[in-house]
Amino acid sequence: MANLVSDNDGRYRLIGSNGSPYSMKLRAIMRYRRLAFDWVLRTDRNRHQVAHIKPALIPILRYPDGGERVDSTPIAYDLEERHPGQRSIVPDDPGHAFLSHLIEDMADEWCTKMMFHYRWAYAADIDYAGLWIADDFFPDLTGAARAEAAREFADRQIGRMALVGCTPENAPVIEETYRRLLRLLEGHVGLHAYLFGSRPALADFGLFGQLKTLATDPTPMAIMRETAQRTESWVRQLDDASGIEGEWLPADAALSDATVGLLRMAGEVYLPFLAANAAAIRGGREGVELKIWERPYAQGVFRYQLKCLDDLRRRLGALEGEPLRRTRGVLEETGCWDILTATN
Repeated sequence: MANLVSDNDGRYRLIGSNGSPYSMKLRAIMRYRRLAFDWVLRTDRNRHQVAHIKPALIPILRYPDGGERVDSTPIAYDLEERHPGQRSIVPDDPGHAFLSHLIEDMADEWCTKMMFHYRWAYAADIDYAGLWIADDFFPDLTGAARAEAAREFADRQIGRMALVGCTPENAPVIEETYRRLLRLLEGHVGLHAYLFGSRPALADFGLFGQLKTLATDPTPMAIMRETAQRTESWVRQLDDASGIEGEWLPADAALSDATVGLLRMAGEVYLPFLAANAAAIRGGREGVELKIWERPYAQGVFRYQLKCLDDLRRRLGALEGEPLRRTRGVLEETGCWDILTATN
């Protein structure tokens, strides 16, 4: 196991978990960008070395100078600044860069509900995921102790389901978004086909992180293999795309049906959820209630996602000129514009 302490050899240390979609996302980004790093699986043997990270989030990126950061999206942008021009994952066109960020944000904040729901709602997934995640974190446990660790971890996660909106009442909406996501990607993605050209963008990696775990757990894996086997291949390939070369889509080129479809999902599902969450928080309410595709959806408010909406509006507000004109057309077509430009 790699040492967590930086030795100033110019390499990063990426500390994470195979069960964490955000760890998988950032690892794939660093592989694609050919950044020198060591992958360090967080276990009970080394957790004391990262106990000072509060809250206890993963992945943690330790920099060659010994600095540390958490939260995969800010880390990805920080790496863009530190390594400019080295196989960037941000499209050259500012409008496409914004659209990529919007899709990635939806992956991080909504598609993660798919992962969490399937992992902890079905018996086969609970049994399987609990054991393999326990094997990663407690590699020295065997027999009854291993089984008990898996049960305890599963119980903790199941206890958090309502917090993230993964309730039986919300299951129809969450499962429908998963199936629609697979249908959208299946007609487009491939070894050399991504959402904004023939090279992967931040949006691709955001979706990859969630789909990597969905392609591992039994129930969502079976759905993916039955309905979107090419997408499963794309996920497998994107795990290490360090050998991929490609180009960005020209700024004035038509976006793929998959990309437009994902933006339409943002307009119909994700942004209405963010707006309802923001309205609930600003109105002093504890719960979010809305209808998605004529189905009820409800959960507790989530303050981090208020920051997500504010950040999206800030990023859109920074666009100007021709990139703004083109981007506005896409956002209006997909139902995203009104929420992103609202003032409340």
